Amino acid sequence: MSTRIVVVGGGTAGARLAQRLPVTLLGEEPHTPYNRLLLADVLAGRYGPEVITLPEAREPARLGARAVRIDRAARTVECADGALVPYDRLVLATGSAPVLPPLRGLRGAALPSGVHAFRTLDDCLALRELVRPGVRAVVVGGGLLGVSAARALTALGAEVMLTQQGERLMERQLDEESSALLRAHMEELGVEVHTECRVSGLRQRDGAVTAVELADGFVLDAQVVVLACGVRPRVALAREAGLDVRTGVVVDDELRTSDPAVHAIGDCAEHDGRVYGLAGPALDQADVLAELLLAERADGPAPVVRPRYTGTRALTRLTLGGPESLDLAAFGETTPAPGDDVVRLTDATRRAYRKVVVRGDRLVGGVLLGDLAAVGTLARAWEGDEALSDAPLLHLLTHDGGS
Repeated sequence: MSTRIVVVGGGTAGARLAQRLPVTLLGEEPHTPYNRLLLADVLAGRYGPEVITLPEAREPARLGARAVRIDRAARTVECADGALVPYDRLVLATGSAPVLPPLRGLRGAALPSGVHAFRTLDDCLALRELVRPGVRAVVVGGGLLGVSAARALTALGAEVMLTQQGERLMERQLDEESSALLRAHMEELGVEVHTECRVSGLRQRDGAVTAVELADGFVLDAQVVVLACGVRPRVALAREAGLDVRTGVVVDDELRTSDPAVHAIGDCAEHDGRVYGLAGPALDQADVLAELLLAERADGPAPVVRPRYTGTRALTRLTLGGPESLDLAAFGETTPAPGDDVVRLTDATRRAYRKVVVRGDRLVGGVLLGDLAAVGTLARAWEGDEALSDAPLLHLLTHDGGS
């Protein structure tokens, strides 16, 4: 008898597994699974929603099916409409949810009119309906998501203000120099950037947002507010089912949870103490799990060496369009430790910045902005944890990455 595999979640990880195996995919959203990385392009009007659809699954997905309960004893998943879906193996790919900051004017999950998170296709489509040339929009959060949203809103003609509580934009990925170049690029596009400022509340009139209040008393008038304050793993379903949950759903090298019949992959999974929250690791985890499940379903003796997930080295990459587009990439440790070697190249005319951090004979991190010609070779050296050649370190930043 064939193994019944049920996947909860139609995001990057769940959709990838459904492409590899015949599974029952329960997708909470009504849309066919799509590439979340391209949502900013949909918001900006560069792509239509149909363009970002992911490759088709082996079996038709059940869309609009929200899982509300797991009965591990009976091995069933209960959906919001009362349907019970039996499983032999269950895969949690529930992803992550946007963080809603504790602001005055925000109560529970119901957001005032004009206020949106930036996580789903429905978020994008709703913002597209609201934004017109001249509309004043405030983006709360200056990380990767906030920068992408601000750029997209600017492309629609909005007057955009980007607020960041930290000292610089994309502080998790970029160093001080590259972040300053990014800020200059955003300001040239017309984005008003506010760093080291904390948003404390929202003003409303008749249920619609009218302004954003900062902790220092300054007020930003706004007709649209985008909350891009990060995400957190969606683990409520797993926790209520009694699975081991820390930050994410804890999994081993075979992506099994504390229940051997239940796996977790993608943004909701915590492997070796780490929750990645990135597309690359989600795809890697789905591929490893697909190989494991295929091996179990195959006839004949079990493979001598079972596939295992040992972690992913993930590179962050972003392209910001405009009259002059800006590409950036960051990976690994961009802040050097004592004793590390650092090599930088800056071209102010072309607004290009390249930096790598070397520890011993290993490349441990880097930032490239404006000119990504060397990123492929650098990323391979970093991902493979390869010993560097004896060539001068400056060669790492040439267009061929020193190869």
